[in-house]
Amino acid sequence: MYGIVRASKIIGETVVNRQSENVGKIHEVVIDAKKNRVAYVVLSFGGFLGMGNKLFAMPWDAFAFSVTENKLILNIDKEKLESAPGFEESDNWPDFSDTLWGESIYKYYDFTPPWKYDHDPGNMSIKSE
Repeated sequence: MYGIVRASKIIGETVVNRQSENVGKIHEVVIDAKKNRVAYVVLSFGGFLGMGNKLFAMPWDAFAFSVTENKLILNIDKEKLESAPGFEESDNWPDFSDTLWGESIYKYYDFTPPWKYDHDPGNMSIKSE
């Protein structure tokens, strides 16, 4: 189901963790139009202590697809997700184009931001700074 797919097909999809526990739904897909790639996936999941759903921008690489279960799987520990930086849908959304903010999100989830890679499709090595 998930190779090349329309964003509208995954928005609203239920996401589970590696233990098959429901962790939320795909709320939005944020695209880097200049680089032709998914920059973030916004996950929505039930609030804690009776509060409403929060939204969390996450690297697309944090997700996998299980063919056998036909589900999106989030490869992030539940404890890490519970303390993740998030925002309310009604709040001002983060500036997704702010690379400092983006780097903090990718770092939180232990991923390297895609803009840190060499963008030659034949060479995905890390750029030296």
